[in-house]
Amino acid sequence: MKQLARRITETSPKSFGMFQKAMMTGRDDLIHLEVGRPAADTPEHIKEATIAAIRAGKVHYSDLPGELHVRQALAAKLKAKNDLDVSPDRIIVTNGLTHASYAAIMAFLDEGDEAILLEPYYPQHTGKIELAGAKVVMAQLDAANGFRIDPAAIEAKITPRTKMIVLINPCNPTGRVYSREELQALADVAIKHDLIVMSDEVYEDILFDSAKHISIGALPGMDERTISMFAFTKSYAMDGWRLGYMVAPEAAIGALLKITANDVTHVNTFIQEGALAAVTGDPAALEGLIAEDAEKRQIAVSRLNQMPGVTCDWPEGTIYAFPDISGTGLTSQAFADRLLEEAGVVVEAGSFYGAAGEGHLRVCFGSASVEDLGAAMDRIQRFVSDLVPVEA
Repeated sequence: MKQLARRITETSPKSFGMFQKAMMTGRDDLIHLEVGRPAADTPEHIKEATIAAIRAGKVHYSDLPGELHVRQALAAKLKAKNDLDVSPDRIIVTNGLTHASYAAIMAFLDEGDEAILLEPYYPQHTGKIELAGAKVVMAQLDAANGFRIDPAAIEAKITPRTKMIVLINPCNPTGRVYSREELQALADVAIKHDLIVMSDEVYEDILFDSAKHISIGALPGMDERTISMFAFTKSYAMDGWRLGYMVAPEAAIGALLKITANDVTHVNTFIQEGALAAVTGDPAALEGLIAEDAEKRQIAVSRLNQMPGVTCDWPEGTIYAFPDISGTGLTSQAFADRLLEEAGVVVEAGSFYGAAGEGHLRVCFGSASVEDLGAAMDRIQRFVSDLVPVEA
């Protein structure tokens, strides 16, 4: 066989972290809090709309960027919810946000270009940047400062080869929801250096307390340089559907379609009716799903903060807690490995998200039922108590 392409042999191997280790154990007693997937089922009205579309014969080729009436509904949602006033022609329906980010990276990054990620970072984006032949550059955020966006740290990483900044808001893994002030500071850097911002907003709906999600593309001067990406994955418990969408400047749509039309032609026709039902249906379904996440957040974070050697900030959004476990005396990876082996609970090491995540764990409270989450917290409590005896 001929040698594999350099984009495969000379890039980082794909890692699924603790999920991969857990699967190798063959154990059936594990409680999984490592994978960012919702435990809830997709709401019935979304399923029914999709089934009705199949029965109505919507089983043939679709518009390459997505069905027009679906994109029209998405445009209405973007204007009302995200303050993004865009035409349907600036929207492409994709196979999840992963597909949207792949298309954006392939359309904009050349070999030798650089893309800046905020660390702790989401590992899925790094592989795609490397496949494009570009270089990943990390701008570390400071845990002591609540992982706030630091424009000086970002600007220090900019070189003549820098072309893109990747933003995740609300943030996976830290659970931060960035303020308007933070986003404006990042926007100022992007405008000053004429950079593209690829904005991953998959957790836009999952907000707690008084947190407010702001799309960076809606800030002054950012519409023409932002690729905004959304999905139904987390909010509507549709991770297996692989359904998302992206918003891009008009001048970039042709380039993005050159990627999406070549790799998938277009998204499955009838599931787009499920997307339509999600954005136009009764908001009570979405509100119910978010209420479940809020209940689980309460369980996870309150319990983690009762454990010796552990402190945990309250996530402002997402389905993740990012506790600091440095007080236990273990590294992130050692803690995660031992917790799997000794307690049968799977969490992800904070170091999986870069050096800035060391001393933390990512705990996905959204991936388990309330009952399983409570049982997992019991197991972690016992494990940690054995590590750090409570002082008399």
